Amino acid sequence: MSQAQFDKAVAIVKSLPKDGPIKPTQDEQLYFYKYYKQGTEGDVNTARPGMLDFVGKAKWDAWDSVKGVSKEDAWAKYVEKLLEILNRVGDEESKKYVAEIEAAT
Repeated sequence: MSQAQFDKAVAIVKSLPKDGPIKPTQDEQLYFYKYYKQGTEGDVNTARPGMLDFVGKAKWDAWDSVKGVSKEDAWAKYVEKLLEILNRVGDEESKKYVAEIEAAT
């Protein structure tokens, strides 16, 4: 998996409209988050958020759960999950995104 494919996948995920046909679940969003952070920053490097920051704790815990995963493996997991979602939706927009990811080198 190349960094270009990862970068393209990140751009696609960030551009998805909240009410569009391609709608990752909350679990899938956390999956993207943890592998994005691992692929761009490495192992978790901040203190765990406080008791009342539920979203922050969920994100921190997700990122911490992939501690030790290499940057390249994190990129691959991120791209594979996006391709899985796009293939599940299977509309024309999804197919266009799949082609863009596969064309990135």
